[in-house]
Order: sequence, then C-alpha cells, then structure tokens
Amino acid sequence: MYIIPAIDLRGGKCVRLIQGDYHRQINYQDNPVKQAQEFIEQGAEWVHIVDLDGAKVGRPVNADTISAIAALGKLKIEVGGGLRTEQDIKKLLDLGIERVIIGTQAVNDFEWFSDMTKRFPGKVALGLDAKGSHVVTGGWYDEHPKSLLELAREAAVLPIAAIIYTDVAKDGMLAGPNFERTKVLIHTVSVPVVASGGVTTVPDIRKLASLGAAGAIVGRALYEGTLTLTDAITATNNP
Repeated sequence: MYIIPAIDLRGGKCVRLIQGDYHRQINYQDNPVKQAQEFIEQGAEWVHIVDLDGAKVGRPVNADTISAIAALGKLKIEVGGGLRTEQDIKKLLDLGIERVIIGTQAVNDFEWFSDMTKRFPGKVALGLDAKGSHVVTGGWYDEHPKSLLELAREAAVLPIAAIIYTDVAKDGMLAGPNFERTKVLIHTVSVPVVASGGVTTVPDIRKLASLGAAGAIVGRALYEGTLTLTDAITATNNP
C-alpha cells in the first residue's frame, strides 16, 4: 500500500475543508510547491491534489501550481476537482501528472466517463464520495440514486486506474476512516481501491493495509501532526 499526502488548493494556498464545507476551511501552507517539496524530503512518492477552486467553477483553476509541482520531477501526481471535459483532462495529463480523478461528472454522465477511460486508459480514476452507502455529488449535497457498490461495479469493468473512496462524514474529522465499507468495496471490485477520509494514525494505516487497500490519502493528520509522513510510509512496510 502506498501513502498519498494531500494538497488541497484554494486561492493559491494549501487548505483543508472540514467535511467538504467551504465555510469550514483551515489554512496551512501559503506555498503549495514548498509543501510538495517537504513531502518529497519526507519520502513521498505520490501526492493527491484537489483543485477546490476548480471544483466550485467546474474547470481547472490551479493548473499553474499543479504544473510547478509536476516540474519538481519527483512525484506521481493525481489531480481532481472540476474536471468536466476531455480538453481539461488532456491539459492536466500533458503536464505530466500520473492520473486525473473524476467524481461528479463521472456519476452524472457515466457514458461520458466511460468514454474518457477508454480514451485515456489507466490515467483516469473514479472518485466516489459517499454518505453511508450512497454516493453524493455537487459539493456532497446531492445524493445519487445508485449506491456506492453499484457504481463501483459498473466502473470496475472499465480501464480505470483506481477507485478513490471517501466517506464524507469522516473527511477532515481526524476520527479514523470507514474501515467496514472500505473492506466491502475492496472485496466487491477487482480494481485498486484508495481509501480517503479520516486517516489519522499509524494503526489506521496498518488496518487499511491489512484490508488490501492499494493506497491511503492522508491530509489533515499530516498538517496537524497526529501522523508523520515518515511513520505512515514505514507502517505500510511493517503492517
């Protein structure tokens, strides 16, 4: 299992939103490129970037910052937030990132998402944000009629890179991930599942590894010191 430290971009800064609420923002680092460099020095091989400005307007906004992080040449980068068109996907992939994450647009227009996975095989991950068993979109306010597992099964037959699963009730809460639903998802599909939301401690990392998660995204815990990136990476090697 690999560890993916998170950088959420808003207004050119690293921030975290509590449960995805734009009105509950914590500011951390004014220089995202510097933050990425610190992650590299601590052993990171991946970084998870969310363009929060892009998610709000429906198109990438922080491409220059993402490009500067990619130019460091040391990280595999996954990027989500506001991806709605093939042109925007190509623009980000052309920067040299490893994969894009598509959530709302994938759920709302699955036919389009399916087409994008075939145009960019292995370069598109599905972001599934859920409250309980149901997927939510539109800033986590709109509940989709299909369940998390239904959408995961439909996506798993496509040439996707991974499923990024976030329990929105856990996100930014420093209260541990949803282990049970993560386990069910991993056992339901054959594609890699990356866990996100609430990953806080070394035991969290070890348990996710034992469940068979391909990766774990860690955000607020790193910024607030409940978990160090070095310890998280070490835990994946010593589950």
